[in-house]
Amino acid sequence: MVTKKYKPAYRRILLKLSGEALMGSQDYGIDPAILASLSREIREVTSAGVQVAIVIGGGNIFRGIRTSSKFGIERASADHMGMLATVINSLALQDRLERDGLVTRVLSAIEMRSIAEPYIRRRALRHLEKGRVIIFAAGTGNPYFTTDTAAALRAMEMGAEVILKATKVDGVYDKDPMLHKDAKKFSELTYIDTLQRNLKVMDATAISLCMDNNLPIVVFDSTTEGNIVRVIGGEKIGTVVHGGK
Repeated sequence: MVTKKYKPAYRRILLKLSGEALMGSQDYGIDPAILASLSREIREVTSAGVQVAIVIGGGNIFRGIRTSSKFGIERASADHMGMLATVINSLALQDRLERDGLVTRVLSAIEMRSIAEPYIRRRALRHLEKGRVIIFAAGTGNPYFTTDTAAALRAMEMGAEVILKATKVDGVYDKDPMLHKDAKKFSELTYIDTLQRNLKVMDATAISLCMDNNLPIVVFDSTTEGNIVRVIGGEKIGTVVHGGK
């Protein structure tokens, strides 16, 4: 339950989850414990009045660009296969959220009416205004665009105040902290620094979209339960990417 002291710093957020984040300690697929943990946190922030939109990747099931180069599948076809993987993840998260009492809608950029609503901007906004959690599936619906770009695009369309980029590390580093013990963590970065240093916070298209619209990005560790609530509560964790002074 939400405590009386909990005051959200944002009214409407876009939560970007990687497909890999759903794997937990597994090598493939979806860990039910991860879904349950995410659901608890999302339920808490929605109870505090925060409107939540979510974009999920599909890398735990199928990653288009990697498969295209490895197996020789044409890039556009491989990307469409990856979009379908995001639909699987979206339906799994929807099921968990609804079992925990939340009202949700999955909106797909690729039309599949028997399992998801087609993405219509005004309809999505109405769902948010009614307090429903919306999950955007199938990326942008177009090949050659990542789910990072889809997250930036949907965040802008929904009027989100921030993108919360959930990862397996506790922020952005100058080099891979898993490989380099002397890796330096940044508490803040500008969009330009992120692009010039090629820090892989999100792809360049997504960063450019956020920069053009002055939309901040908070990169944080989602493997520690409670961090989503902490970020939305205004705690300084992870790395904030913004336009600078």
